[in-house]
Amino acid sequence: MKPAIRQLTWRDGNAVRLLSNGVEFFPALCRALDAAQTSIHLETYIFELDEAGELVLERMARACARGVKLRVALDGFGCALTCPELVRRITGMGGQCRVYRPEPGWLGRLVPDRQRLRRMHRKTAVIDARVAFVGGINIIDDFFEEIGAAPMDHPRFDYAVEVRGPIVADVAHAQDHLWLRMSGTGLRARAARLREPRLRRIPLPATEGDVRAAFVLRDNLRFRKTIERVYLYGIRHAQREILISNAYFFPGRRFRRELSAAVARGVRVRLLLQGKIEYRMQYYASRALYEKLLEAGIEIHEYMPSLLHAKVAVIDGYATVGSSNLDPFSLLLAREANLVVDDAPFARALQASLETALRAGGREVEREAYGRRGLVQRMVDTVSYTLLRMAVSLTGGGRQY
Repeated sequence: MKPAIRQLTWRDGNAVRLLSNGVEFFPALCRALDAAQTSIHLETYIFELDEAGELVLERMARACARGVKLRVALDGFGCALTCPELVRRITGMGGQCRVYRPEPGWLGRLVPDRQRLRRMHRKTAVIDARVAFVGGINIIDDFFEEIGAAPMDHPRFDYAVEVRGPIVADVAHAQDHLWLRMSGTGLRARAARLREPRLRRIPLPATEGDVRAAFVLRDNLRFRKTIERVYLYGIRHAQREILISNAYFFPGRRFRRELSAAVARGVRVRLLLQGKIEYRMQYYASRALYEKLLEAGIEIHEYMPSLLHAKVAVIDGYATVGSSNLDPFSLLLAREANLVVDDAPFARALQASLETALRAGGREVEREAYGRRGLVQRMVDTVSYTLLRMAVSLTGGGRQY
């Protein structure tokens, strides 16, 4: 994988710790916030004002009271309901808050605009340029689908990583670059970007461990296909096993062909996908792909205990954890961030966690049983697939799907 993806910068000497669900993520994040001495920079797609969100805000307020510099980047769609209150509270505690592509007023929402689909879907945090968090976990309580709903019996199934070492500089630089782009438009904003002192690369932090890793972005300029290429290269060169867990699985034709080709050469390919429905169109559109995947020998399991929100994979001795789904909105439109880890012990730890989820909550989709589904269900799958492809065609990437 290393020589083939030219846009990857591998860093040696990192310590990488896997965090399963918010149950492990939020305590680790709060410890880092409590220990902050100079700076905190957080990016998130969703920031709810629930128990988890209030906990993070409280730790941020304490840090600001100590003189720590705070910057928070929110997505205008994911945080549409909470943005006004979050901006007020974060600026009130002495921090800075910027919103990526704020939602227009109700009248503006009636006008079709492809740019509204381009979201900031990253979930990263950097504290003191020394410790970073990368993954798929938003600032939202694990046990609630939405505020006001009944709690789930099991936490939302997701992952993040806590990293220390030289790779933290790459995460910090990506945050700085996006922060500048969010400074607005016009001459005054451009002048502010030129004056920004941290646009240059920050010094690499000291070695903290022995893990090799690469921080991978997807944006609409330099890194439009990087995350997808990392997956494709890994699948194409897999020799033993591919295990992918993804919330919204609707990859392009090339991706699906590579998975089928991997099975044909003797690689075991397993998918752990969403079983508890969050968004119906995406769920049923994904199920429209099952038949050909099952025919190719790909094993499909659906996670039933709670909402599966994971965006991870293990391919032989490599692993990736991040924010990018394998659907057109992540792969063609959104700003995403994944960490690719070249470390066999880490890959084994992630695989062990996924294997536990498969045994405890995975429901295997049997090829024969799936083929016997009724006419109404087939129609729902087909219509959802067609509608999603029509939506993708608005991005100009319809032929890939």
